[in-house]
Amino acid sequence: MGQRAAIYCRVSTADQSCERQERDLTAFAGRAGYDVAGIFKETGSGAKLDRAERRKIMALAQARQIDAVLVTELSRWGRSTIDLLNTLRELENWKVSVIAMNGMTFDLSSPHGRMLATFLSGIAEFERDLISERVKSGLAAARARGKQLGRRMGQRPKSDRLAPRVLALIAEGRSYRWIARDLGISKNTVADVAQRFRATEPSRRPTEYPDGER
Repeated sequence: MGQRAAIYCRVSTADQSCERQERDLTAFAGRAGYDVAGIFKETGSGAKLDRAERRKIMALAQARQIDAVLVTELSRWGRSTIDLLNTLRELENWKVSVIAMNGMTFDLSSPHGRMLATFLSGIAEFERDLISERVKSGLAAARARGKQLGRRMGQRPKSDRLAPRVLALIAEGRSYRWIARDLGISKNTVADVAQRFRATEPSRRPTEYPDGER
């Protein structure tokens, strides 16, 4: 038996079709000698999509049932640079490569993969810094307007300290439950941080959260 690959297709709107991606990736798998373990298709923008099909692929990878994930391009796989890097590293831990038809392969055992990881890490750190700065600016603006956001700052020392990290993980598309477990806080605390941040930016559109968890 050859190596097993999951094919992942995603389009941004309902009036588009995954048909071409599926056809191209199936042909690509055949040329590369992969046995197709499954074809997973999703419709929706990367930032707002629940990504149930992608989670199925991650489960297959963790169970060591696939060796590679095939995509037309890496942007089809990740919600953001941070999300892309995190999921690629998870897959790497399970010895699963992500291979794009445009020639990009994420494999930390190769010089190219290590270079790509370094590059993505730099961008991800920049994105996290931007999120953190936005949080601080939003809270400062709220204080300047004399807005009281529940209890005063300092009465929630742990959640206040973790707020930038919580918001960065939300931006990555992590669920409230996942964030709570990862940071050792309650799901209600995660929701409270998100709500307080939204309250500092009244002109912003409500943020979409994964898994419908609020």
